[in-house]
This record gives sequence, structure tokens and C-alpha cells, in this order.
Amino acid sequence: MNAADFSISQLRDAYTKGDLTPADALKSIASSIEEKDGDIGGYLSHDLDLALAEAGDVDLSLPLGGVPVAIKDLINAKGQPCGCASKILTGKYTSPYDSTVVRKLREAGAIPFGRTNMDEFAMGSSNENSGIKPCRNPHDLDRIPGGSSGGSAAVVAANTAVAALGTDTGGSIRQPASHCGVVGLKPSYGRVSRFGLVAFASSLDQAGPLTKTVADAALLLQTISGSCERDSTCLPNPVPDFTAAIGQDVKGLKIGLPKEYFAEGLDPKVKENVEAAIKKLSDLGAETVEISLPNTEHAVATYYIIATAEASANLARFDGVRYGHRAEADDLITHYKKSRAEGFGDEVKRRIILGTYVLSSGYYDAYYLRAQKVRTLIRNDFEEAFKKVDVIASPVSPTPAFKIGEKSSDPLAMYLADIYTISANLAGICGISVPCGTVSEGGSDLPVGLQLLGKSLGEEDIIKAAHAVEAG
Repeated sequence: MNAADFSISQLRDAYTKGDLTPADALKSIASSIEEKDGDIGGYLSHDLDLALAEAGDVDLSLPLGGVPVAIKDLINAKGQPCGCASKILTGKYTSPYDSTVVRKLREAGAIPFGRTNMDEFAMGSSNENSGIKPCRNPHDLDRIPGGSSGGSAAVVAANTAVAALGTDTGGSIRQPASHCGVVGLKPSYGRVSRFGLVAFASSLDQAGPLTKTVADAALLLQTISGSCERDSTCLPNPVPDFTAAIGQDVKGLKIGLPKEYFAEGLDPKVKENVEAAIKKLSDLGAETVEISLPNTEHAVATYYIIATAEASANLARFDGVRYGHRAEADDLITHYKKSRAEGFGDEVKRRIILGTYVLSSGYYDAYYLRAQKVRTLIRNDFEEAFKKVDVIASPVSPTPAFKIGEKSSDPLAMYLADIYTISANLAGICGISVPCGTVSEGGSDLPVGLQLLGKSLGEEDIIKAAHAVEAG
């Protein structure tokens, strides 16, 4: 019996019946990691002894009592490494504190177990930018798992984890969830505290769950949501019971279909699967409405100005002085240059340079300020759309998972793969990817995800619709 084959609810049932203990589950998952993860590379590290020590004190009556949850390697968990899959931190930094999301997991009885692979500092859409080792798609080891939370999606899909946490800055939960065939939920900006997340782009980042079922995603979101005095951007709004949305009728739900998301560039087989999932919702009584999000064409450029600008500022702290990789040098300036040159990978350097450029004197107004104005237009597009519809449905990615190395030499092609996901982060709304079929390619059945977007703090509607697709 592999505990990682279970969903959260199934594992909790096994505990209740006495078929398993949390210690049994942890040992089973560790065994599964040893057996499978050498080929997949979803984990950067896992500490069974530390997890077993926590399991000894766990309260099984709590909502997540005894449930192991894998953690993306940029979310701080006390006593665990937090390397952001970067040479500048890996092996050189152990977290002295819990992030708010990890603290809330522990308070609900969960056991943080395993640090998952990712694109370095969350900068990437394929997990090929990990500074430590590659991560592969469990459905086809020659293909990418998606990114930047590729490791979190891969370990859930490979049944080497019951559930995982990731972060989403421009699609980094939803896109790997789609490519790996799991559920991935990006909360509204401010729904979940960012305290203890190593920042990539502070106005875009959100932590969220990657799980086997929509019900599990709702339960984890319920656990990690809520106000936080350590994060001034975290909203004080009360947290609804997201699990109550599971199984609710979707009759009368208005679903918007943005014409810009079903245009040229979308793989016909992906489109077929997405449209079939939307038809399921229609058959259950939901109403589909064609809508327009006219500023979609500007989203990629806007995102890669704002995100890189914020990354440039956030990554300035990694200077080799206070913590992390420290190069040998005779003077301070050379020390800074060598430490960062040796510690950061190519994609991180590329984004720091881009971000520094758009913030520099003479270019700030032309790039960064203009991008912020366009961001407002994109947000306004969604606000107008949500006056007519409850949920917006679309593909998550234009194609199924591509082969490792296929787009590595063309960063722009990689950036364009985020076209359907980044607008949600710019607008601060919520979104979920739910599996909706597969595409046969090269002898493999590659998963496809349906994206459902909801208005800010509208998670209940997307959970309700996603569960209907899952159950249908």
C-alpha cells in the first residue's frame, strides 16, 4: 500500500480506520520517492527523520492531521533547506522560521515533507531552469513537467506525494498542473499570505495547492487562506468554506469564453479537449457566453516588464554577504560580481538585466510606467467581463508538454507559452487548472488542463465548476 497513491481524503480515511499511521504513510512515501524520483527529479531533498519526529506529536482530529505535504523550494519551513533551486542558496541556507502557509499547515495537522524542484527563483515555464537538476514529466520522461512549480506537479502526478504547495507568478501552478494532469489552484492576490515566500515579483506571487482532486485543493486552500499581520498585502476578508462548493449545482452558472483565448496558435487537439470539458458544464445547465478580453495581446509584454522589474529589486538581497554563496575576492565590488555570476543561472541573470534596464533612468516612463498603465487596462477587461459572467473558461497552455530542450534556445517562444495564464496574475484574480483529457503524441498520452478563472475572491465559483468537470 503506497500512501502517496491516496488523495488527502482517502489518506485521512485510512488513518480513521486504523489501516495506516502517519509514520507508516511517511515511510511509504519515502520508499516511493526512492523508487521513482531518480528518473523524475521532482524532489530536491526530503528528511524522513525530521518528518517522523513531527508525526509523533500529530493530532489526527485536525483537518489535515498526519497528511504529508510537499513544499516548493522557495517556501520557508523551519529546519528545512530553502534553496530556490539555485546554486546561490542550495546547501548554504536552512530556514530559521515557518512561512505563514507552512505555519497554517502545521496548525491544521499537516506535515511538511520534501522540498520540490522548480525553475530557479521561480523564473521559468518548464522547470528546465532549475540550477540543481532537471525535472521530468511523469507521463513522458522526455518532456517538461511545466514550471515553475514543475516539481510540485510532478511529485503529485507520479504518486510520490499526496499533495504539494507551489507558487504562481504568471501561471506557475496552473501550467505544470495542466502538463502533469493534476489539479492546480492559484488563489486571488491577497487571499493567501506571502510571508516566508522568497519573492520573485511581489505584486504577482501567490502560493497555492497542487493536488489529485478538486476537493483536496479546496481543503488546502481553506487551510492556508486568511489574514496575516506579517504581510500587508494579505486581505482581511473572512475565509469562506471552500469545501462547501464541492458538489454544488452549476445550473445557471454563466461561463465566459474569451475569443482571444481560442484563436490562432492553439493546438487543435488541446482545443478539442477544452471544448469537450466546457460542453460538460453546458450539459449540466451552465450557460456559455462569448466575451472579449481585448488587451490580451499586450499581456506577455506587460508581464515581462513588471515581473522582471520586481525581480531585479527583490534579488538584490542575494549579494553573498549575509547568506548564500560567497565568492573569493579582494574587494567588495568584485565580491558582489563574482558571487552573483557564480550563483545565478542564465535565466535569472537575463531577468535581472531586463528588470534593471526597464527601471533605469530614462527608460522608467517608457517601459515600467507604461506597463503599469496597460496592467490597469487588463484588469479593467476582466472587471467588465465579470459583470456578464461568473467564470471564464479557457485552455491553460496552447500545447501539451513539449520536449525537454525544444524551446531552450528561444526564450521568447517560452515566454509566449504563458499567454493564457499571465493575465490572471496581472489582474489579481483566481484561477484553477483541472484535467480535461489527453493528447496522444509520440506514443505518450499527454494531459490537458481546462483553466477556469474567477473574479477576485471568487474561488468558490471556480471550485464548483472545476469539480463538475472532474465529476462529469
